[in-house]
Amino acid sequence: MNGHIKPYGGWSNKFLFPPYECTTCDALVTNFHMPYSIMLMAQAAFGGYEQTMNAYQVAIEEKYRFGAYGDAMLILND
Repeated sequence: MNGHIKPYGGWSNKFLFPPYECTTCDALVTNFHMPYSIMLMAQAAFGGYEQTMNAYQVAIEEKYRFGAYGDAMLILND
């Protein structure tokens, strides 16, 4: 789609694996998702696996809350 967002209706089998080059957006606000979750994989695909895992290590040490009603983070993609 050449970096453009287009309307779409229907099923998608798109799954983001790290590393993934995002071309449409450059920021993501997300919660600290549970380990081994699909959402964590999408987060790592956007922000980089090493950077995401480092952020999680800090979150564990600082006793951040995980899950849907937990703490959130902003990931900026250069």
